[in-house]
Amino acid sequence: MDETGLPQGWEVRHSNSKNLPYYFNTVERVSRWEPPQGTDTEKLKKYMAVHHSASQGPDTARPKGKIRAAHLLVKHRDSRRPASWREAQISRTKEEAMIIIKGHEEKIKSGATTLGELAMSESDCSSARKRGDLGYFGKGDMQQEFEEAAFGLQPGQMSGVVETASGLHLIERLE
Repeated sequence: MDETGLPQGWEVRHSNSKNLPYYFNTVERVSRWEPPQGTDTEKLKKYMAVHHSASQGPDTARPKGKIRAAHLLVKHRDSRRPASWREAQISRTKEEAMIIIKGHEEKIKSGATTLGELAMSESDCSSARKRGDLGYFGKGDMQQEFEEAAFGLQPGQMSGVVETASGLHLIERLE
């Protein structure tokens, strides 16, 4: 295991099409979005924060009918895909996930940190590398509960906890 915390034969690569890092096994020649079994998630978090935290991209005009938002996702074992870049298999209960996300919400509301800063190390979504930024999306692009919450926010405003099939979210409307 090296500084990435990945098992032997695995490395972090960058997808040009999605502008996100992914995991590649150089022996088996397979890739995946979630870290492989046997990953030291603490080492990986530190490595990703240093080497793969995205900077904000250039300003672009907002496409008509679309908004831009960032989020922090906490998955639980009943999420539709209970795995993430942080954990190969998520075993926490929904109640435990709620306690975690409420703690994140308090830190953000108190001004101790921002959603974008916290998302880079704590979000279970691969958008963590982009400070949780999901880019522009329109109606019908996201899960209904997420979309309703995001479109109901004003730019700069953060939602309370939003529950979807993916897990529990805090959403910040950026534009």
